[in-house]
Amino acid sequence: MISWKLLKYGVAELKTLGNELLSSASNINNLPLLLTFVSPSSPPQHVLESLLSLHSFFLPLLPQLPSSSATANTSSSDNADADQSEFIYLTWLRSKFDEFLKSLIDVLVSDQSDETLKEVVLDTLMEFVKVANGGTFHSSLYNRIISSIIHSASSAEFLIDLLTSKYFKYIDVSYFTFISLEKLARNLQGKDVSDDKTASVDGNDESQLSSNIEGVIHNMYYAISHVPFLEKPDDKSDFEMWSVSESDHKVLSGDLDDKQLKSKKHKSNVLSAARFAKKMKLKFTKAWIAYLRLPLPLDVY
Repeated sequence: MISWKLLKYGVAELKTLGNELLSSASNINNLPLLLTFVSPSSPPQHVLESLLSLHSFFLPLLPQLPSSSATANTSSSDNADADQSEFIYLTWLRSKFDEFLKSLIDVLVSDQSDETLKEVVLDTLMEFVKVANGGTFHSSLYNRIISSIIHSASSAEFLIDLLTSKYFKYIDVSYFTFISLEKLARNLQGKDVSDDKTASVDGNDESQLSSNIEGVIHNMYYAISHVPFLEKPDDKSDFEMWSVSESDHKVLSGDLDDKQLKSKKHKSNVLSAARFAKKMKLKFTKAWIAYLRLPLPLDVY
């Protein structure tokens, strides 16, 4: 399906499509075309060129997009038709943004993607985690990212190493990582035991973990063992936040000079980090307990 497009659209053509999309709303039909190239089956250069254009297109629109579950608000005012048309257009854009996120995650965990591309995709997704939820940490998107990494067919070590080196130092990222890992472990606990049994050569059922579940458990162990735990929970001044809450943005949006702004931003971040720090030990404990209740392979012990 992608082959004929590759014959017609090279990197230069994709760059042109992206520039046209960014320059005028009349070129909105370029959007779905660019989306088709954000795929594991596309060459890395095509994925990257489309990604850069789509990222630049969606980023300023995020505050305007309705939620994925939003419904039209019927109104009897004179502007009802215009409002309805605007809502339909923004809802369509929202669906395309959701499609973009799904495609990015597919590329992120694909065996066909090279490591350089994976790093760019992860950075893009983490930026959306930071800004795509009104300034509040986008926990549902982050949970999807972690779940996809843990359930990837191949080893997740490279991606987890990236998270460790670039993002786990942020207290909110570590906090929500523990939450996601606990959810994943509990979901595995709830699976039918028969799903994890394979037949032996002589036809008898043996309580052996299927290879895919075993891979998930290994990936989960690698992740949970790399998330840093707070050694000094009372020392809140050293904690960094990946995202700043909406209320914190309001605090920082007043008419302040640079010195006042930096001071208020620091105090706001410390207060937000303190809230996470108080709950971190509980999330850490719950995640490990949920994990240790799984039928662990022998090499994990």
